[in-house]
Amino acid sequence: MSPLHVLVVDDERNIRTTLRVCLETVGHRVSEAASADDVKAALVKDRFDVAFVDLRLGEANGLDLIPILLAHNPLVDVVIITAFGTIQNAVDAVRRGAREFVTKPFTPEQIRQLVTQIASRRALEVRVDDLKSQLDASTPQVDLETRAPGMREVLDVLHKAASYDVPVFLRGENGTGKTILARRLHALSARAARPFVVVNCPTLSEELLSSELFGHARGAFTGAVRDQMGRVEAANGGTLFLDEIGELPSALQAKLLRFVQDHQFERVGETQTRSADVRIVAATNRDVEAEVKAGRFREDLLFRLNTLEILVPPLRERREDIVTLAHRFLAFFARTAGARRATPELTREAETALVAYEWPGNVRELRNAMERASILAGGSLIGAELLPRRMATQGEKLHLGGDFTLDAIEREHIRQVMARVPTAEEAARVLGIDSSTLWRKRKRYEEGS
Repeated sequence: MSPLHVLVVDDERNIRTTLRVCLETVGHRVSEAASADDVKAALVKDRFDVAFVDLRLGEANGLDLIPILLAHNPLVDVVIITAFGTIQNAVDAVRRGAREFVTKPFTPEQIRQLVTQIASRRALEVRVDDLKSQLDASTPQVDLETRAPGMREVLDVLHKAASYDVPVFLRGENGTGKTILARRLHALSARAARPFVVVNCPTLSEELLSSELFGHARGAFTGAVRDQMGRVEAANGGTLFLDEIGELPSALQAKLLRFVQDHQFERVGETQTRSADVRIVAATNRDVEAEVKAGRFREDLLFRLNTLEILVPPLRERREDIVTLAHRFLAFFARTAGARRATPELTREAETALVAYEWPGNVRELRNAMERASILAGGSLIGAELLPRRMATQGEKLHLGGDFTLDAIEREHIRQVMARVPTAEEAARVLGIDSSTLWRKRKRYEEGS
């Protein structure tokens, strides 16, 4: 565990001395401040990892120091210490950005355990950042630039929503990029410097998921050998992304509803009420209204999560983006190949097949198809024969002189032109029609699909 630089802010000398001795004996570096002016002077000289701040500093309010400390270092963990340990004080402290709230009298062991938890979490965050860097190097970055009107609308709403600290509900099919959009929302928000924590709701049993979300106390269940904070606490100050929320067990829905409403919770096996300030972003591919009617999802929880809903379109409704995304995936796999190689190009037949395919697996399926083609490609071109058979046959479905309606031929021609030109205006020029006519045709085809 790496030593931390701790700032102790208290107008009582004996409290400052107790905390200094307590923390220096386990290797941490400690600085002291008796007033707000002392804090400001200390911030000019040093950067702190943790700050213990008394709630009452003479006539001053310790909560007023929280924004000053966070402005100097957004990653500092602020711990409020006070003899006035009311729930309202704790809620106010967390809302202003404090990490923990400790009531007097406290023991040296309590303080050491608390700082050990903070140090462990920081070490874990560093490890997560390292793993994320490794993952970024091995995973293609999906560019959110788009020519599809539906996706442009999604990004516009996302950018506006980032400025408002309300729950966001992302809805769409599997593989449409809901997790990527959640990360973009977090990166654009005022919480960007704080953690982005993901909970995949269907992956664990009800008991383990409750522990994963809210943490547990030692002895709460078999295998709980120590106190453990949950994802909610780990996300304090940042964003908590609840993926596939529609599959959350019903018993946990009540606990989550309480947390969404008042930011309070208890660890499994513990009666102490804790608070955390997080922004909730949820996602699902389910028809949640149908789940409500069936009694499997709480209507009040849906109302709380659904403050701002964003519908993510499937890839078949973004056909303008398919070829561009395919080329980006191919470029990525070429860069990460063992030997340096040029990015292979898609033949016209391959592009036609990709645009015609319905993409039930959405962007995730496209990525997998391009990885497969990159592996099988022996040269600089990728033809339709290197695509999975279900896709390769798409390009054969429509051809002049075949048994197809004029509407089907026109629809396919419009799709292919839209896939290779940069704008709808350019597509209209190529097709020899005006932009309003093209818009009406596309709308008619989309409503009929």
